[in-house]
Amino acid sequence: MLDLNGRRIILASASPRRAQLLKLIGLEFEVVQSNCDESGESYTFPEVQVLELSERKASMVAEQVEDGLIVGVDTVVALGDKIFGKPKDKSAAQEMLRQLSGQTHTVYTGFTLIDQPSGWLHSDYERTEVVFRKIDDAEISRYVETESPLDKAGAYGIQDKSAVFVRKVNGCFYNVVGLPVTKFYVALRDFLASRNGT
Repeated sequence: MLDLNGRRIILASASPRRAQLLKLIGLEFEVVQSNCDESGESYTFPEVQVLELSERKASMVAEQVEDGLIVGVDTVVALGDKIFGKPKDKSAAQEMLRQLSGQTHTVYTGFTLIDQPSGWLHSDYERTEVVFRKIDDAEISRYVETESPLDKAGAYGIQDKSAVFVRKVNGCFYNVVGLPVTKFYVALRDFLASRNGT
């Protein structure tokens, strides 16, 4: 759908879900994991967190790339004033899901595009409200035992078995999966148009 005009796209993430979403919109790309250390980070505002971390991930990979367009992405789940990233173990995953049970939470995903060698940078984020039904402990335990929650913000993946926890989604569904596809596509399209002189 997009004319890359020979541009090399590099995804600074090993997430198979984000790779799948980039393929969904017809992009060919390479994967270079950023190895960004997110431990010990503490933020008050989720939108600030996803913007800063997506930029950091993209920047770390941009340092290794002479020519290309680098994509960095970060996702968190916010419940009130609590921000949930990836759970550190099964026990933490269970606790996150207990807190999300029967509640409405917000998923924030930030993305950053960095062009090399020009240094052009664009960051943005999307937010989506997700309503969970009440989930009993047995359901939570069975889901956590699949180990699927361990690499996902908020300890669930809306595209996997935890789909049955979700009563309602207000906003971009793909944002919850890990990339706000429409907002990302428009940003990439506009950048490519400016580079191609169209």
